[in-house]
Amino acid sequence: MRLFSTEQISKYHPDKFADQISDAILTECLSQDRDSHCGIETMVKDNTVVLGGEITTNAKVDYIDIVRRVASKLGYTVDAVINLIGKQSHEINEAVTSEKKIGAGDQGIMFGYATAETESRLPFGFDLANKIIAAIETDIDTNPNCPFKGDAKTQVTVDLDAEPTLDSVKTILVSVCHKQMATLDDVKAEVTKLIAGIFGEHELPELIINPSGTWTLGGPTADCGLTGRKIVCDQYGGYCAVGGGAFSGKDPTKVDRSATYMARHLACKLLDIYQLKWCEVQLGYAIGIAEPVSVVVKNDKNLPLEDYVRENYDLTPLGIIEKLNLLDRDYERLAEGCHFREALI
Repeated sequence: MRLFSTEQISKYHPDKFADQISDAILTECLSQDRDSHCGIETMVKDNTVVLGGEITTNAKVDYIDIVRRVASKLGYTVDAVINLIGKQSHEINEAVTSEKKIGAGDQGIMFGYATAETESRLPFGFDLANKIIAAIETDIDTNPNCPFKGDAKTQVTVDLDAEPTLDSVKTILVSVCHKQMATLDDVKAEVTKLIAGIFGEHELPELIINPSGTWTLGGPTADCGLTGRKIVCDQYGGYCAVGGGAFSGKDPTKVDRSATYMARHLACKLLDIYQLKWCEVQLGYAIGIAEPVSVVVKNDKNLPLEDYVRENYDLTPLGIIEKLNLLDRDYERLAEGCHFREALI
C-alpha cells in the first residue's frame, strides 16, 4: 500500500486572499486596456494590505476600492493600503513587444497534466480535496447556521495502489476556522455532514477534524498572506510536476500563466484524442522569444506526440491568448481555488 496525501485550501485563506486581490487588479486593468502588462504582488497582514510589482497600462484603477471590495467579499476588513506598484522595466517591455509576435514575458518551464480518473481531469485525491473545500465554502455562503468562518484546509490521503474511487480514501483531514460560539463538537458534526454528503452510500474513511483543537482566529490576523504561495494547490495538488512560477497578478503575456494554461489544455485534448489514461505536457520558453524552446509530452502509452503538438497548435503567447481567450477572463474568480477545477481552461 502506497499512501499519498494532497491538499487544498479555501478562498478565505490569507494566501488566497492575496491572490484574489492581485487578480482582481489584473482583471480591472485588462477590462480597460487589453495591452496591459502586469506583475502584481500582494501581502496581507492584519488589516493592512501591501501592493507591489509592476504595471504598464492606460487603465484608471482604484486600487483601494478593489482591495476593500475583495476583503469585504471574504469577510475581512482593510484599514490601510500601502501601494508600492511601479512600472514595468522598459527592457522587459521591449523584449516582449519588439517582435510582430508577442515574445514570452519571461523564461521558464510550464507543466500541464490530465488524467482520466475524474470528470475534471484532475487526480482523484486532489479532485476530492477540491470538492470538500467547495462544500465548506458553499455551506458558509448559504447556511446561516454554519459554524465556520472560512479560513480552511483539507488534506486527503489515498492508496495509490487501489482503484481511484472513494474506497481508496484512507484519511481526510480538515482544519477550519470557526465562530466563537461554536464548539469543537459543532465543527466536527458539520464537517462530517458535508463529507458524508460527498460520499453518499460509501463508508466514510478516518476523519481528522481540527486536530489542534478550537480555532477561532484565522485569516490575515493569524497568518500573513502572500501572492503565489500556493502554486501546488492552484494546479495539481502534488501529483505531478509544476513550474516554478505563480499565476496570480500576471497578465497572459507572462508564460508562467498562459503557457501553463495551454499545457493543461493540451494534456486534456491529447487525453481524449488518443484515449490515454494520463498525459503530461512540458513547455519551455525564453524571454522575448515567441516560440517555445522545448515541447515534451509524456503519457501512459509512450506515444511520441511532440511533433503533433507543434504542427497543430500555436504555442506563441499571442496564439495561446487567442486560443484560450485569456484577455476576457475573470481572473479573480480563478484565483479562489485550483485554476483547473472547472472546464475553463
